[in-house]
Amino acid sequence: MTHAYPHTPHHGTPHSHQRHDTGSHAEILDLDAEVLAQHTASITAWLPLKTSPRLIVDLGCGTGAGTFALLDRFPEAHVLAVDVSPDHLQRLRERACAQHAGERVRTVQADLDAANWPDLGTPDLVWASASMHHMADPIRALRNVHDMLAPGGLFAVVELADFPRFLPDNAPADRPGLIERVHAAADRVHAAHVPHRGADWGPMLSDVGFTVDGERTVAVNIEGSGNEAVGRYALGTLQRIRRGVAGELAAADLTALDRLLDADSPHSILRHDDLTVRTERTVWAAHRNA
Repeated sequence: MTHAYPHTPHHGTPHSHQRHDTGSHAEILDLDAEVLAQHTASITAWLPLKTSPRLIVDLGCGTGAGTFALLDRFPEAHVLAVDVSPDHLQRLRERACAQHAGERVRTVQADLDAANWPDLGTPDLVWASASMHHMADPIRALRNVHDMLAPGGLFAVVELADFPRFLPDNAPADRPGLIERVHAAADRVHAAHVPHRGADWGPMLSDVGFTVDGERTVAVNIEGSGNEAVGRYALGTLQRIRRGVAGELAAADLTALDRLLDADSPHSILRHDDLTVRTERTVWAAHRNA
C-alpha cells in the first residue's frame, strides 16, 4: 500500500515520450512528501491525542511521508513503517539513516490484504495516509487496527478527495477542457478498480467499535510557478494517470496530453506559468475505548 493519486492502475499503453518519465513511483512519492509537507505537518499537529505516543504504526507508508512527519511531531516516538514494497521500505530506511533517525524506525514488509497481519505490537497511534482505500477488505483492516491499538489509542485515516489538479479547469489553451476530461476518465477507472476511494470513513470506523473524535478537511492550494518540485510532481503524476486512462480518452485528447507530458515540447506542463497543486485532504481521528 502506498499513496493513492500517483498509484493509477498499470494497464495503459506507454506513451511515445516515455524517455521523459520523471522517475519511479517512489520518486513521485518523495515529491508528494516534499510538496505537501506543510499540510501533512498541520494534520499531525491537529491529531487529538491526550498524551504523546511512544509507538506509532504507519500503514502503507510508501517512502515515508507520514513516517518522517510523525517522527518530527513526536520526538520521543518510534515508528513501525509497514508497506508491501521492499523498494519503498529500503528508500525509507536509507532516508532514516541519513537523518540519524535509524534507531527510531523499523520497517515491516507486509501485504495488508492478507488475512493475518504480522505482529505490529500495541501502538498508541496508527496512521494510514492514502492507503485505506486500497484495501480489498477495508472493514477487516479497520478491525485489525482496532484490535492492535492500545486502549485509548488513536487511529488517523488521511485521504485525498481526488487526484490533484495542476492546471486551470479549462486548460490547456490548445485543447480546452482537456484536464477535466482526463480527471473524469481517471475517476471512471478508479471507480471500477479502487471502489473505496472517496469513502466516508467515519461511519465505518464507528461500525467496528471506534469512537470518532473528529474529522477535518484541509484545502490544498499551492502556487507552483517557478517551483521545480511542483513541476516534476505534476509531470510524474500526470504520466501515471495517463497510463491508466489512455483507453478512455479520444485520440485528440491523448495527443494533447502527450504534448503536456513531453518535456521537450513548448507545450510541456513544465513550461506552464499557471501551475498549482489543488485538492483536499480529509482526516478522520478515532480512538479505541479504554
